[in-house]
Amino acid sequence: MPSGILRFLTCGSVDDGKSTLIGRLLYDTKLILDDQMTALEQDSGASATPDYSLLLDGLQAEREQGITIDVAYRHFATDRRRFIVADTPGHEQYTRNMATGASTSELAVILVDARKGVLTQTLRHSHIAALFGIRHVILAVNKMDLVDFSEDTFQKISDDYRQAVETLGFTDISCIPISALHGDNLLHSNDRMPWYQGLSLLVQLESIDTAGDRQNAPFRLPVQRINRADGDFRGYSGTLASGEIRTGDEITVSPSLKHSRIARIVGANGDLDAAQAGDAVTITLTDEIDTGRGDIIGDAGQPAQVSDQLRTTLLWMDAEPMLPGRAYEIKVGTRSTSATISDLRYTVNVDTMDHVASKTLTLNDIGVCNLSLDTAIAFDPYEENRETGSFILIDRYTKHTVAAGTIAFGLRRATNIVHQALDIDKAARSRIKNQRPCVLWFTGLSGSGKSTIANQLESELHALGHHTQMLDGDNIRHGLNRDLGFTDADRVENIRRISEVSKLFVDAGLIVLVSFISPFRNERQMARELLDEGEFVEIFVDTPLALCEKRDPKGLYQKARAGEIANFTGIDSSYEPPLQPDLRLETADLSIDAAASEIIAYLRDQGKI
Repeated sequence: MPSGILRFLTCGSVDDGKSTLIGRLLYDTKLILDDQMTALEQDSGASATPDYSLLLDGLQAEREQGITIDVAYRHFATDRRRFIVADTPGHEQYTRNMATGASTSELAVILVDARKGVLTQTLRHSHIAALFGIRHVILAVNKMDLVDFSEDTFQKISDDYRQAVETLGFTDISCIPISALHGDNLLHSNDRMPWYQGLSLLVQLESIDTAGDRQNAPFRLPVQRINRADGDFRGYSGTLASGEIRTGDEITVSPSLKHSRIARIVGANGDLDAAQAGDAVTITLTDEIDTGRGDIIGDAGQPAQVSDQLRTTLLWMDAEPMLPGRAYEIKVGTRSTSATISDLRYTVNVDTMDHVASKTLTLNDIGVCNLSLDTAIAFDPYEENRETGSFILIDRYTKHTVAAGTIAFGLRRATNIVHQALDIDKAARSRIKNQRPCVLWFTGLSGSGKSTIANQLESELHALGHHTQMLDGDNIRHGLNRDLGFTDADRVENIRRISEVSKLFVDAGLIVLVSFISPFRNERQMARELLDEGEFVEIFVDTPLALCEKRDPKGLYQKARAGEIANFTGIDSSYEPPLQPDLRLETADLSIDAAASEIIAYLRDQGKI
């Protein structure tokens, strides 16, 4: 009989009875405190059968709506095992909460209303469970009392479910007919479904072995912090994600791939001879190695993989759509860096499991995509190690978690391509031009005067003998970016491409003038981060929308107002003004010559010309 703690979640569609199921389990196992029982009786009122869901639906909003919104965690135990159960939401808009529960669970109890059968949300939750490495599933066909305990109904739902999820890679699927409200087949089998000869739900939970291969997997210690207890002590602290270690074992630190041996293993109560998965320890090495937070100390014979380009599966959890080419913060274990979704391969239709060509991900979509990272990271494929093969994506401005994902493998091209050393570098190219290269990034609404000011500035810089290159939004769309439209996703890609081109011109030692609306702060920040400190100058051409419309040199505002142009910035597409631009030009009261002169003065003050 397996021992230890089993972490599992309950999930399914709305009103399938998840909270009632767990509440009834707590009630029948006599794990409800007296004050909880009193409150349950009061909340249930005159009803002959208590409303067991009230034991879990703790938020006031949940009580009022009769649904689960948050993830409710409950601890309980029997004589045979301890449990931590996550009761997760059924509503589609709270799918991210379900993902939170799945990320720490080893088993999923997926409920299906016997009257409704397998629904889209049932399959979505199954796919998320598989995405987060859950390999054991119990399909609890609930409310059997409302279908007269029909064996045919149960069998059809079981068959439908097994067929629908056969490609998800579950190790085992147990199907159990239950009535959570009345307790049928929860603790014990009963006479109302004599045709069912399997285990009750609780007995199945007590007996299932989910230990898997975590202890047998290669040793992994993601470094959480460097421990300097005194002047001579230098240790690496963290929790073993998998495997076990002993003093004297050979290790490899990734991504540096440097080798050493374990000198000491220090636990909470002193030195240890060994440690295993789940133990929080500090280790010291026999060699001085430059190792920091986010590195993975692993088995010398089977070190963690290293790459800066990854094939991943994403669950998108944000109301704002995913935009390919946009930079997000990625957090893999204890390591954080910047990541761009370079290629969305396809999304998954959770009804049919078909692969669907898509350009973006929206709320609750599941997609397979490539990520390009700023720096190489250490990782394991998720199928081999859940701890070191999973990640989250974070919006760099709002700090909201926008997606959760798993790593399939590192892309081979990441290891096939290396930087070619060149004899002539940016500094040499700059010296011969007698200037400090930079990007002057003009941003503002259409009609604000960006291109006019940039053109005047380039003329003056040219007259002063400086080497420049002008990149204008309209001109670039005639060539390099002619394939792009004006959706948010296309605008992101538009700026990504021009940012890379700008970097090449800076490497050539030029002063680059970039005139693009560039409506999103995220992409302007991405352009800044491509360059060295001080090389990116954000110039906000700050002109009121009304004045831009009055000028309207190309007649675009008039067409946008008439509905002839879609996705027009300032009308039906948003513009995010810079919060702290390097220069602000308020062109309502500033002439073109005066604006150019102000920029010239700034460049001289900064020593760029």
